[in-house]
Amino acid sequence: MKTVKKIFLTAGIAFMFSCTSYLDVVPDNVMTLDDVFSIRNNAYSALSKVYSYMPDYHTNNTLWTLGDDWVGRLDQDNIKSEQQGIKIMQGMQSASDPILNYWGKIDGTNNAPKLYEGIRQANVFLENIHKVNDMLDDEKRTWSAQVKFLKAYYLFLLVQTYGPVVIPEEVIMPDAPLDKLFLPRRKVDECFDYIIALMNEAIPDLKERANLDLLGQVDRIAAKGIKARVMLFRASPFYNGNMQYFGDFLDHDGQPFFPKYNKEKWKDAIDAIDDALKTCADNQIELYTFDKVPFLYDAEDFEANREKMQLLYDLRMLVVDPWNKELVWGYSNILYFADGELAYSSAIRIPENYPGREGGTSFNWQCMGATYSMAERYYTKNGLPINEDRTFDLSTIHTVFKTPDADSAEYREMRGILQPNSDILGLYRNREMRFYANLGITGGYWRGHTYRIPTLMYADGIYPYAGGMTSVSNTLFLCTGIGVQKFVHPESKAYHQARVIKYPYPIMRLADLYLMKAEALNEYNEGPTAEVYEAINKVRRRAGIPDVETVWADQTLAKTVNKHKSLDGMRDIILHERSIELAFEGSRFWDMLRHLRAPAEFSAPVWGWTHTGSNAASFFILTPKQNRRFQVKDCLWPIPVNEMNTNSRLIQNPGW
Repeated sequence: MKTVKKIFLTAGIAFMFSCTSYLDVVPDNVMTLDDVFSIRNNAYSALSKVYSYMPDYHTNNTLWTLGDDWVGRLDQDNIKSEQQGIKIMQGMQSASDPILNYWGKIDGTNNAPKLYEGIRQANVFLENIHKVNDMLDDEKRTWSAQVKFLKAYYLFLLVQTYGPVVIPEEVIMPDAPLDKLFLPRRKVDECFDYIIALMNEAIPDLKERANLDLLGQVDRIAAKGIKARVMLFRASPFYNGNMQYFGDFLDHDGQPFFPKYNKEKWKDAIDAIDDALKTCADNQIELYTFDKVPFLYDAEDFEANREKMQLLYDLRMLVVDPWNKELVWGYSNILYFADGELAYSSAIRIPENYPGREGGTSFNWQCMGATYSMAERYYTKNGLPINEDRTFDLSTIHTVFKTPDADSAEYREMRGILQPNSDILGLYRNREMRFYANLGITGGYWRGHTYRIPTLMYADGIYPYAGGMTSVSNTLFLCTGIGVQKFVHPESKAYHQARVIKYPYPIMRLADLYLMKAEALNEYNEGPTAEVYEAINKVRRRAGIPDVETVWADQTLAKTVNKHKSLDGMRDIILHERSIELAFEGSRFWDMLRHLRAPAEFSAPVWGWTHTGSNAASFFILTPKQNRRFQVKDCLWPIPVNEMNTNSRLIQNPGW
């Protein structure tokens, strides 16, 4: 099946290393600001430069590895540049040498983009774009709107991680007065007000939808979606109140940096989400369903088990099908498919007895896998957590079972999903389809390298994905014995960048907006309504599980009957739904932080199977893999010591 689509990489999105010096506040003798903004082509490179500060999805850089979805190589503690998000979860953050130092205005370090430099470049662009002679005013307004939005977005990323931040509203020259050069932090509400006002200013001048040759540039769909996310964060307990953690975190005036709780912020979030959803609907943004011909290796099973296989494809392809109809905003810089992004790191190596193995293992690091807790987190087939489903036997989740023979009636509904006559755990039986679509499990299938690979994680098995001793590298293996195939396109091959199917990483998907709406309505109305159920059920139906109000009211299924009818109960259900639907996409960490749950959730060790085990009996034994230590102080990242020493008006975050 041909699924390859052209991904348009434009100068407006690609990194333009050649223009690194273009927007220096004090230009060099080779090119001045007047040169940069004299003609459209140079100004376009300046626009590109502002985009170049977008955080990427390289395994060692991405915020997506925060939380407890992912676990990587076990020797990464001793390698400074490796897996920075996971290092933060291990309590390795410091003010003297910050991990993912987004604050570093001059010298952003440890794999982080220099967001304050990006904001400075945006200010320079906005103050000079009017000088370009060979551009129409409409195009200048559109480019300016993109840059305004990016400036606001970079500030939001800083507020996410640091709380109150410094807001450079204009270009500051080196000879400016000290009170202009060294700015204090603004209170959290002031930061959100500035970000939202700048986004509101940008949105009317953006194109409704980016042209096909400019996919990934900010358009009105993307901007409204991200604005809705900003409003959700603004309304959430961490940023809206938070006297529990940071009530004594005071500004120079003796007033708290964090505001008192204001319920109406949830209403503002609802309005922004509804506006974003309307714009999505007007532009045919819909939840993804697979509407192509299935891969040849699945054709027979697809025909015999059509309903479940269709559902599997809907969920397996929803991220990796390039520029599909669910994408609200995508990261389109395909340069990061060249080395080390998450698809590269989670892809398993082609087994030794498959054609093409002799080519090598490039583009298959095979080190980023799922935690055991993530495998437990997926629902049962009834759409309930495993500890809430009366029909799911918790006492046998670590018992090894044999799947039915291929020609038996019992195997019919497993066709294409689980291998016949194979050892699997009770934990792997009767789960929802996102479990089988997203994970790589022993007894299941891995669709990759243009094959459907019967997956065995045993160290000495035919397919040595988990065992370090039999892997190509003794450090690159799936240490929990649970893989993640969500970001690996089934047709991607190894050995060269050209053999990898490129697609935009989802900065936002439509499913996120629906779940945001359910959450905001539940909070504002202080309990669920029909609208709450309607929003979350859109996502659940696509996943093939029953509606919330159906399953949670069923006394024969749910242990906590009617949990969905209370504010707290529905909040838990929505957050759980988000942790599954948006698994591995960087959502759970921020969801737990927003609701003041992060320290409690993220301080438990990571567990997994015994990866050196050579059969079911020696492999399916839970062992601790990595300690995690996430404290209240880790919720706000430290301002680098060199910044504190330079600017006496800064107040350090608590605990650092």
